[in-house]
Amino acid sequence: MTKNYFRIALTATAFTLSAALIAQETSTILPAGFAPGEKEQFGDYLRNQQQPLSTQGVITTPPGGNLRTMAEWEEIQALTITWTSYTTTLREIVRHAVAETKVYIIAAASDTTSIKNTLTSNSIPLTNVRFIVAPYNSVWMRDYGQNTVYKNDVDSLMIVDWIYNRPRPKDDTVPRRIAAKLSNIPVYETSQAPYDLVHTGGNFMSDGFGTAFSSELVVDENQNHTLAEIDTTMRRFMGINRYIKMPTLPYDGIHHIDMHMKLLDEQTLLVGQYPVGVADGPQIEANLQYVLSNFNSKWGTPYKVIRIPQPPDQFGDYPDQNGSYCTYSNAVFVNKTVILPLYYQQYDTTALRIWQESLPGYKIRGINCNSIIQASGAIHCITHSVGVTDPLLISHQNLPNTTNTVTPYQVDAFIKHRSGIQTATLYYTTDTSQPYLSVPMTLTNVSGNIWTGFIPAQPAGTSVFYYIEGTSVSGKTQVRPMPAPLGYWKFDVLGSLNVNSADAQAVSFKPAYPNPSHGITCIPVTLGKMQKGSLRVTDMLGKELGVIFDGEMPAGDKNYFINTLGMEAGVYHLVLQTESGRTVQQLMVH
Repeated sequence: MTKNYFRIALTATAFTLSAALIAQETSTILPAGFAPGEKEQFGDYLRNQQQPLSTQGVITTPPGGNLRTMAEWEEIQALTITWTSYTTTLREIVRHAVAETKVYIIAAASDTTSIKNTLTSNSIPLTNVRFIVAPYNSVWMRDYGQNTVYKNDVDSLMIVDWIYNRPRPKDDTVPRRIAAKLSNIPVYETSQAPYDLVHTGGNFMSDGFGTAFSSELVVDENQNHTLAEIDTTMRRFMGINRYIKMPTLPYDGIHHIDMHMKLLDEQTLLVGQYPVGVADGPQIEANLQYVLSNFNSKWGTPYKVIRIPQPPDQFGDYPDQNGSYCTYSNAVFVNKTVILPLYYQQYDTTALRIWQESLPGYKIRGINCNSIIQASGAIHCITHSVGVTDPLLISHQNLPNTTNTVTPYQVDAFIKHRSGIQTATLYYTTDTSQPYLSVPMTLTNVSGNIWTGFIPAQPAGTSVFYYIEGTSVSGKTQVRPMPAPLGYWKFDVLGSLNVNSADAQAVSFKPAYPNPSHGITCIPVTLGKMQKGSLRVTDMLGKELGVIFDGEMPAGDKNYFINTLGMEAGVYHLVLQTESGRTVQQLMVH
């Protein structure tokens, strides 16, 4: 890619702020996407970012050392919002958040009194409310806000701030104001070459251990950088060593992944689901299968997937019918509470149930978002957080169901604090109405910070509930899941399984999706047994145009992929040839 992204020739008239930016001085009701006139001025805005920042109290070189970007479900010391448009929604966020953490409100000096009055008149205590008087352009805190990063997993809290992907210079300085207010946390900005990175918080999620997800919007908006350069910046500033990027969706105009998916823990993806063939449903399904077929969780095991409806808007329209992009994944963790958007009861009841079943013990709180969703955003979009200064990090992979009724169940957990871990304890029960029993854990891998405990073997038909507690040398105690003992991990002890393999020769060549295709397309194949086979693409006359796969095909379900971006529009054939025979299906490319 060329390096002329920031070198657009200036006109004879010196350009300062565009009319669109000047308008923001008096109007703060801006959408999550580009407002009229903003896209045309973005190049000039980016050039302005290239000015020296030595007097602005930020660092533009990588932090150095072993870095780790915080996951959203970790302990936070603050939730941050900007008090401007959609104040009823903001008010309800504060209501639910102040019981869990401090809420820092970015506001104009002239507004703080009226905000306090609004909160107190609605029975919201001010004990955990703090104000930061600072200039701003818009409400979309997630997109321009701060990213929490630690050195050495749990030490040296810092903030990393990208170039906001909207020409809103006041918004882009908000992370500095927040960092200064919270004990002068150091701020690292990706605003100077060669690390000048445009990015947005709604298009980013981290597992807390070096893996992150985004749509390919991050590539589209950084055409002055190669893919390798983008990955290098994310690694050197945020410790992201595996950066998974998915094609953007046809009907999601802002292309932010928080509009349809969310990580609930290190191995669980909550993914929005449309009715078959509706709106972005086909591309979401293809993207999901691409992730599941090519990437595993931090433990090397497949990601778990929980599906949640993407509902039509209050008028019954989906995005492909010009409806609002309603989503239940656009939620925020606030320690032991999750706040999510709601729209109307028909779908809300299901969404609340799915969230509660997915996160036992968490307080699941909903806020009506019919107004704000019309601007392409919801709860996650207008909130951000700052991690605690001394996290006690616990990471554990939930034990799977088992048929073992003889030997104890081994529980391993990564537990770390900057002062060291004094003790770790495993708590378990087979009846949550009864007290938990405790088992001491021992440090079994010093360099890996792995602690191990054992739950006694249980008879078939038993459900086991458990959680982990760690106490640091300095005296801090933390549990995981965070709401424990109300929250827990669970596994079932099953009876012996008898496998009955029927029709080992069966071949299922399910329809590819999305179809019509324009990008990554998933081709599902199911085989009754492992066998040699091939999957090819041909034109309508049978001329082979490419080999998608050729070799040993495994038994069971397997997804194969083709990227049609470079193919001419038209009708093609996908040809599956196995020992059991030959099957053909059509694929439309547009």
